[in-house]
Amino acid sequence: MKKLALLLILIIFSCTEDKSHFTENIDGYWEIKHVKLNNGYEKEYTVNETIDYIEITSDTSGFRKKMKPQFDGTFKTSNNSENFTFKIENDSFNLHYKTPYYSWKETILEISKDEMKVINQSKDVYLYKRYTPINVE
Repeated sequence: MKKLALLLILIIFSCTEDKSHFTENIDGYWEIKHVKLNNGYEKEYTVNETIDYIEITSDTSGFRKKMKPQFDGTFKTSNNSENFTFKIENDSFNLHYKTPYYSWKETILEISKDEMKVINQSKDVYLYKRYTPINVE
């Protein structure tokens, strides 16, 4: 009986995932690599004119900004950004965006140092890769 109780405790603790790796890996420049829409349409992105810059600014919030990489290593951007709050809900890491015009939620399914997989409310899945700067030299 003690072995069964120990096994159940191990199973419970192994299912409780530490979500700190989400906040540790999200900051930085990301570009879309692949998208699979909920209608089955899939698209590979080999070249992106814009990339996303994401930054965590507090224990519960951050922002996303569209950036346009330049050949000299700089970026062009506007002053516009999308603020978000993040929460762990039902064992998922969710980003809640709100602008004066719209609000929406995205869930980070997977994240590592180099890749991030996100699903939105429409059930469209985006695979991002860490942006590497253009090197023309």
